[in-house]
Amino acid sequence: MKHLFAALLLLLAGRVNAIEWLDSPELGKLFSDANVHGTFVAYDVDADRLIGHDLLRAETRFIPASTFKIVNSLIGLSVGAVDSVDEPLPYGGQPQMIKDWERDMGLREAIKLSNVPIYQALARRIGHARMREGVISLGYGNTEIGDKVDRFWLDGPLKISAVEQTAFLVRLARDQLPLSGDVQAKVRDIVMLEQSGERVLHGKTGWLNAPNPGLGWWVGWVTNGQHVYSFALNIDITQAADAPKRVALGKACLKALGIF
Repeated sequence: MKHLFAALLLLLAGRVNAIEWLDSPELGKLFSDANVHGTFVAYDVDADRLIGHDLLRAETRFIPASTFKIVNSLIGLSVGAVDSVDEPLPYGGQPQMIKDWERDMGLREAIKLSNVPIYQALARRIGHARMREGVISLGYGNTEIGDKVDRFWLDGPLKISAVEQTAFLVRLARDQLPLSGDVQAKVRDIVMLEQSGERVLHGKTGWLNAPNPGLGWWVGWVTNGQHVYSFALNIDITQAADAPKRVALGKACLKALGIF
C-alpha cells in the first residue's frame, strides 16, 4: 500500500502525514446488490482518510474516458484555446452516435452532454505540445498522451486510478492546481450538478468504449462549507443497462458515507 499513499501525497502537494485506508463493508454490499464489479473511493481531506470498496482496484489505472473533459477544459481555458466556457466550438459536421452532439456548442453545454467531437476539437486547438505540458504539470495519472492529441483519453495511453482521481479533484475543489484561480473557478462551475443545503455536488461521468461493454466512471467532489470530499467510482459495464448504475451507485455510496 505504500506506493499508493506515496503517490497520493505527491499529488496533494506538500501533505506529509500518513493517509489511512478504511474498507467499507457497507459499500461492498451496495456493489453486490447492484450486481456490478468495481470500486468506489472517497477522500476525506480533513481526516486524511480514504474510505471505499476494493483497494486493489482503486489503485489500478484505467483509461479516463470522458472524465478527462475536466482536464481538457482546464488546459483549453488556461492556454486560450477558447476564451470562455460559452464560446462555440465546431463539432465537425459528421454524423454522431448521439444526435444532440451534431451541433456547435461551448464547453458549458458540451460537458453536460459529454460531447466527444466538441472536446476533440478543443484538444486539436490546444495542440500536442501544450496538451502534453498541461497534463504533466497537473500530474494527471501516468501523464502519457501518445501521438494522437484527440484520442489519448479515449484509447490510451493515458490512464489514471480512482485514488489518483480523488487526489487530482480535491486540488481542483480547493483551488490548488498550478493554474489561475479564474480558470479553476470556471471549470468548477460547469461540472456543478446539484445542491442540497450547504452541500454542493460536482461530478463527471465517463464510459470507455461507449456504447459497447467497457468501463464506466463517475468522479467528482462534494463541498460542505469548508469541508471537501472527493470521490471516484469505476465499474465494469457489461451491457448498456449498467451505464445508469454509475451515478446511481455513486450516489448511494455518498449517502451511505453521510457525504451527500
